[in-house]
Amino acid sequence: MLVIAYVAAAITLLLTGTMAGFFFAYSSSVMLGLDAAGAAHAIPAMQAINLTIRNPVFFMAFFGTPVAALLSAVVFLVARRPIAAALFLIAGLVYFLGALLPTALVNVPMNEALAIATVPADPQAALKLWSDFSVPWTWWNTLRTAFSTLSLLVVGLAIFVSGRPPKVIA
Repeated sequence: MLVIAYVAAAITLLLTGTMAGFFFAYSSSVMLGLDAAGAAHAIPAMQAINLTIRNPVFFMAFFGTPVAALLSAVVFLVARRPIAAALFLIAGLVYFLGALLPTALVNVPMNEALAIATVPADPQAALKLWSDFSVPWTWWNTLRTAFSTLSLLVVGLAIFVSGRPPKVIA
């Protein structure tokens, strides 16, 4: 059972790290780059990003992260590692509440509002539209970064307290 638990833990670690890095990359480079490109380019670029982000690879990591954490919690509980199990459960809840829910309740609705916008011909109006989107979107994304990074930290702690990994016989 411990082999299965450590495989589940590794998958949870990879998915959580992937999502923490994904959100981090947006706040630390993508949104800054779009801001620097100017509103007339940033708006259609973000509209295109929001269309293409809806793909199986992203969905697997985004929705799979809390599922993997929950499965890890169950497997570690069965393997009689209750502290690790509790930490995996906490990691999944932190990710769900701080990354998945804000995405669904804030960032996606903002993306949908931007999707129907037309780039204004007036540069000042375009800048206002972009700024009204970019500033709060980036703030919420940075929050998602913090929570998914905290979740990653808790996953690491769960693995650390789970005990020694089983010996694999080759």
